[in-house]
This record gives sequence, structure tokens and C-alpha cells, in this order.
Amino acid sequence: MVQNNKRAAIWRTPLAIIIVLIHFAPIYILLGMAFKSPKDVTSRWILPGYIYKQNFDIAINKGNMLAGLYNTTIITVSCIVLIIVFGALAAYPLARNRSKFNGGIKAFVLGIMMVPPLSILVPLYTVMAGLKGTSTYWGIIVILTAFQLPMSIFLYTNFISAIPTALDEAASIDGCGPFRTFFLVILPQLKPITASVVILTGINCWNDYQFSLYMLQSPKIKTITLTISSFFSQNSNNVNAAAAAALMGILPVILLFLSLQKYFIKGMVDSAIK
Repeated sequence: MVQNNKRAAIWRTPLAIIIVLIHFAPIYILLGMAFKSPKDVTSRWILPGYIYKQNFDIAINKGNMLAGLYNTTIITVSCIVLIIVFGALAAYPLARNRSKFNGGIKAFVLGIMMVPPLSILVPLYTVMAGLKGTSTYWGIIVILTAFQLPMSIFLYTNFISAIPTALDEAASIDGCGPFRTFFLVILPQLKPITASVVILTGINCWNDYQFSLYMLQSPKIKTITLTISSFFSQNSNNVNAAAAAALMGILPVILLFLSLQKYFIKGMVDSAIK
């Protein structure tokens, strides 16, 4: 048994290194191309010994990247706030009241997660067009929030189920109602899983392309994915500027993950175990 564990440990390290290299290679090439002059014909695997800022100037001035980042930030932050608040509030009674009815609701939530979003795009667009929600912030925010809520509810439910009910009973004795108990006792303990929800749903909202493509038809409200796609099609001959635009689009997501990585790992492990 000990020998088997040692063999597994021997293979685990090189396998992890290979996986990391596979995921890091595209980012490495993207960095090199973003800071390299278009006239530089050296290998894309070689980082330049200089910084060519004009690629970013072209992406900002011609690609309108700042507007795309601004629009996406507003949409993503709004969605994250709504997803956290409504997801946690919905998960609390589902985790505390383990009845057949609540079990059916949890099964329904899991079922919604299996529905391909594009399969209901046509009726969804018809409804949003009737409500005049196309090419508006609130329209895309409602759509993205609705599709990310099931994941939030699922994660919060599993996490809250492991929090001792004695805390709720103690708060009730002190005169707290359900809402006060949730906000004063339960919510402060949800920091790890909240970080996981922020990363998972935030990345999905930030990288959304399918809904934004059909719902945001006005040039003034383009998200970062639409902006990069448009810039790529117009500047296909300038790969370096396109790489700079792509780097600007993924940098906020990378920084978000790095800043919440500790809580993200803890939240996912605790949610899985509990």
C-alpha cells in the first residue's frame, strides 16, 4: 500500500507540471505577442526584450476597449451582487427546512443547470424584446443573473447545510427573526463559498458572448467579448494589437481569481465535503 502511494506521488508531480504548462502556454504566447512589434518576426515563443506600447494604444483607440471594459464591469458587478444576495437567501430555507417540497425545488434547480442556454434563446429574445429589455443594462443583467442563480443556490445550500442549527436556535432565543438570523449569523460565515460563487459566476458573466451577441445590439453597450470579437474581425492583419486587446480582456478575470484564490479553494473543498 505504501509503495502504491509512493508511485502515485512520483507521477503526480510531473503530471501537474504538464497540466500547468499546457494551460500557461497560450497566456505566455499572448504576452509575447502583445508586447512585440508587428515588424518583429522572431519566434512567438521568445519574449521581446522591449515593450511595444503601440499595440495597446491601437486596441484602446481603434478597438474602443475601455468602453467595453466599462460596460462589462457594470454588468458583471451588478450580476454578482444579485447572484450572491438572492442565491444565499434562496439557499437558506432550502438548507434548513429539509422537506419533500424543498427537495423537489433543489432537484428543479439542478435540472435548470442542465438546460443549454441557446435552446431557449428565441423565446427569451422575444420576451425581452416585448419588455424593451434588448440593448439595455438591466435586460442583460436579468438574463445572466437568472442563468447563474442555480449554481449559486446549489453551492450555498450545500455549505449552509453544514452550519450547525444551534446557531439559529441561539439567535432565535436572543429575539432574532429569520432575516436577522440570516444576515447577522449565517451570512458572515459564507465568506469562503461566496468567493467561489464570485469567481465561478463572475467569470461566466464576464466572458458571456452568446447572450450579449443577441441582446446587446447597440454599439454603445458592447461588452468586452463583443468588442474583442469586432476588433479581431477588423484588424485580422495586426495580430499583435489583437493580442493586446485579448490581454486587456482577460487581465481583470485573472486578477480576480488570484485575489480570491485562497477563499475559492477553501470554499469549494468545504462545500464538497459538507
